[in-house]
Amino acid sequence: MNKKFGQLASDESVQKTAKALEANNLKTIIVKNGKEAKEKVLKFIPEDSEVMTMTSVTLDTIGLSEQINKADGKFKPVRDKLYAMDRNTQSREMAKMGSAPDWVVSSVHAVTEDGRLLIASNTGSQLSAEAYGGGKVIFVVGTQKIVKDTTEGLKRIYEYTLPLEDERAQKAYGMRSNVSKILIINKEVVPERIIIILVKEKLGF
Repeated sequence: MNKKFGQLASDESVQKTAKALEANNLKTIIVKNGKEAKEKVLKFIPEDSEVMTMTSVTLDTIGLSEQINKADGKFKPVRDKLYAMDRNTQSREMAKMGSAPDWVVSSVHAVTEDGRLLIASNTGSQLSAEAYGGGKVIFVVGTQKIVKDTTEGLKRIYEYTLPLEDERAQKAYGMRSNVSKILIINKEVVPERIIIILVKEKLGF
């Protein structure tokens, strides 16, 4: 595992990255820590909104997954509906439901200084909503995920993210992980559809 990809970016790099993201139509906010990031996300999402939280160590670490999915009726969690369905007989319905929620909350595996996002996935289940189907998408991103360019972003995924995710998957599901699909977001055509919250704290991997 290449531990250099676990180092927080410098303030100069964070500012450069934020400027580039904004130039690519990706609304960007910089916060100090996970607590502040969580507060920002909850303020963005209107009460009673349909929300899908993607599987994310970052979201779990700051308590966002739990807050959104157990919000005592404040939101309409898509995961509640998915958990009530039978994957063996309703897999297509589940795929459709997860592909176009009103709000998506997730993270990425690399963000480049020239304003691109890289997201790796084993199944690809989150990618359609993040790329196009989701009405609004919020990515919470620890600044240790900032890299120079796409080439370095791919290197980070294989040399840092995958080993850690593989270990997590084996503990959580009893199975290995894999980089089956990678989404690269170069630019967003819909203004403010995607919001990036860069967190100056090491969150997720």
